Amino acid sequence: MKFATLRPTADQPPLVALVDATSQRYWPLSTLLPDFQGDMQQLVRDWPELSGRIAPKGEGHPLDGTRLEAPLHPHRNMFCVGKNYFEHAAEFSSSGYDSSTTADDVVPKHPIVFTKAWNTLIAHGDDIPRHTGVTDQLDYEAEFAVIIGKGGRGIKKADAYDHVWGYTIANDVTARDLQQRHKQWHLGKSLDGLCPMGPWLVTADEVNRDAATIKCWVNGELRQDARLDQLIFDVPTLIETLSAGITLEPGDVILTGTPVGVGIGFTPPRFLQTGDVVRIEVEGLGTLENRVGR
Repeated sequence: MKFATLRPTADQPPLVALVDATSQRYWPLSTLLPDFQGDMQQLVRDWPELSGRIAPKGEGHPLDGTRLEAPLHPHRNMFCVGKNYFEHAAEFSSSGYDSSTTADDVVPKHPIVFTKAWNTLIAHGDDIPRHTGVTDQLDYEAEFAVIIGKGGRGIKKADAYDHVWGYTIANDVTARDLQQRHKQWHLGKSLDGLCPMGPWLVTADEVNRDAATIKCWVNGELRQDARLDQLIFDVPTLIETLSAGITLEPGDVILTGTPVGVGIGFTPPRFLQTGDVVRIEVEGLGTLENRVGR
């Protein structure tokens, strides 16, 4: 199933809706579950009790004319993973922007984990802020994002998928000059609006995570093209690593890393400029598209 956070009209508050991406129709969850008045966090948290009661009724409403919001606003920073595809690890290490690499560890031996603040979240169709005067080196990073359903600490790899609610698409937009200048990555990753996410959340049963592709175009030019099974550290490894000493909670978001083909991988680098359009597709998840604003 697919679920969106949307506004039917500009003057209405956001609501959680079941979505049929093929027919482009939606059903507010409050009409399917009269006792549900919550947000996406509550849907994820209460999924075991709610899931068996959710099914479309009637024709629904057209998505056309609604405003999609970022599908989920986690209650804490998102967990992010750096250099998690072999070719991107080499690309980043040779770019001159990587302060985390020595000659003998171009490919990480353990997951590189950082966080991205919640204030970065914007929706499919929103403009990515250009942050002129703050950064001159905005870069795109297409990513497959994991939504935790059942929380826990000390989760083993063999049990990890039992804790995954579903998935979505994210663009881990990065101010490379800030990332390089400040060494630690948080500031360059966490400027307002630098994480487009969506267009919706998709339950885990609908995604073939072992065969799905992830692709990114900038102004119609294919820049990134990989398979999710090319991750250096797969989803169970990431969940085991994070939960070893951090209690994961329902609604936590894990961005799993970006493939080769980011802007700093070109000579000279190809940074995002006002008017550029970034489009990301992941099989089974849909399309996330955003324009760079002013």
